Order: sequence, then structure tokens, then C-alpha cells
Amino acid sequence: MRRMRVRGIFGRPFVDLAAHLDLAPLAEIHDEVCLGLAQLPVDYTGGSHRSMGIVPASRQADCHVDYGEVIRAMTDVEFATLCSLGDASGPGGLLDPSRRHEIELGEEREHPLSRRLMLWMKYQFGVYFPWKVYVELVPNRWWGEKSRGEGKTFTRQARAFFSKTVAWIERLPFTEIGRCTIMGLEANDHGTVHHDGDPDEERTPDHFVTFCPQGNKRVFLWDEEAAAKTPVTSRAYWFNDQDDHGVDADPFFRYSIRVDGVFRDDFLARVRDAARGST
Repeated sequence: MRRMRVRGIFGRPFVDLAAHLDLAPLAEIHDEVCLGLAQLPVDYTGGSHRSMGIVPASRQADCHVDYGEVIRAMTDVEFATLCSLGDASGPGGLLDPSRRHEIELGEEREHPLSRRLMLWMKYQFGVYFPWKVYVELVPNRWWGEKSRGEGKTFTRQARAFFSKTVAWIERLPFTEIGRCTIMGLEANDHGTVHHDGDPDEERTPDHFVTFCPQGNKRVFLWDEEAAAKTPVTSRAYWFNDQDDHGVDADPFFRYSIRVDGVFRDDFLARVRDAARGST
């Protein structure tokens, strides 16, 4: 780990899960995902990593325009316009501009951003949302609850448009699933470098599988000390999301699906033994 200068998993920077999972259905899954995305409205995500304080010092500029900073700098008139675009049926309800200094907007906040809010900030202020395709197959409200499956299930929309994908995910070696999302980047967009987990609060890496049916989403781990990338080279992988990570830009759309939960003990032991055996 001193050589890699990333926390990693089981002595490796990331775990290649291709040998541990049946990836044969991924071609059919890709066809289904493309058709489903063409028929569904999609949300955005990201856009506030710098203001959230989860971006390493050397990659701050990569975030471009951050909506957390934009909201803080708005005039009262602009903030009232933002509030007028809120969704009464969403979490937190209607936005009251007179409560400006009490309202918290955005990811992991009382009021998540609706698509209208995100689009207006993109058009009006040039906010950069890296992931412009975001679909929740198993919704999750708070990041700290993403591994807890109690009371959660795949949405009716997920089962209707992504039935093969859901069936494959349900066969993955989890004891419970607490979150499942499709995350895509438009052509020439990059995924801003950031970390998700807090190493001061979490002793072990969260369990998840990310799979990229086309194998063309260039995820990398970032070593801030060495200013170096470690490419994550697999169609199915697990990394320590306490480590900084991002996605390189490419001139085409690409996506992956992340499934969070709790791994079965036998699967975790098999992956651990294989990873340690290859060090």
C-alpha cells in the first residue's frame, strides 16, 4: 500500500470481479439499457463535489462551475427564481425563498435538486453536471444508507424497462441490496475526481459492484501525492470509494451500473483470497 499510496482493497488498488461473476449476459443487458434510456426521462448527478469538500487540491479546477458555489452567490431575485422551479412533491417540499439561510439544497441535503433546478442552473450559470444520465433502479435517499436493503426494492419502472438487468443483479452475491443506479456521461464530459467514503468514519470499504457492459468507461483511481492515475481495467470491479476516483473524457456516451449492498460471506472470502494470492 505504501507503493500504491491508495487505500485499495485486500492489498490491491481495485478488485477485478470478472473472474468471480457471470458476465455473459452483459451484451443483452447493454441492448436493454440503451433501449430503456431512450424511452425514459433521466436525472443529473454530481455538480457540487468541490463545494462538498471531497475533491483533492490538484483537481479543483476540473469541477468547472459548482452549483453549491453558484447558489451561495445568487442574488435574492435569482434565488427566488430557483425556488419557483422547485418540486412540491419531492423530498423537502416547496422551497421558500424567505428561508434562504435555512434551506440546504443538493446531494445529501434536505432538498435534493429537481431536474428543472439543475437545468436552469446549467443554462443560466453554466453549472457542470458530470453525470447527465442518472437513473435509480433501487432508490436511496442518503449516502450512508446505500448498503441497507431493508424496505427497498427495484422500482416498477426498473422492472418494466430493465427486466433482464434486474434479473441479473438479483443473482449477484449480495445478502441485501440498498442502492442501484445507472450513471452515464455524455460525449466529451469527464467525471470529476472525488472520494465518496470518509476514511475517518469508515474502517472498511463499502461493498459494491460496478459493471460497464461495453468496458469503455475509463474510470481511474487518483494518487494525489504522486499526481498519478491507476486505470480500473475491467467490465466488473470493486474499489475503495474512500480513494479519489474519476472518469476520463471520451468522444462518445458511456455508462456503468453500480449496485451497493452487503456481500455474502463466501463471496467476500473468495475475492479476498484471490486478491491476496495475486499480490
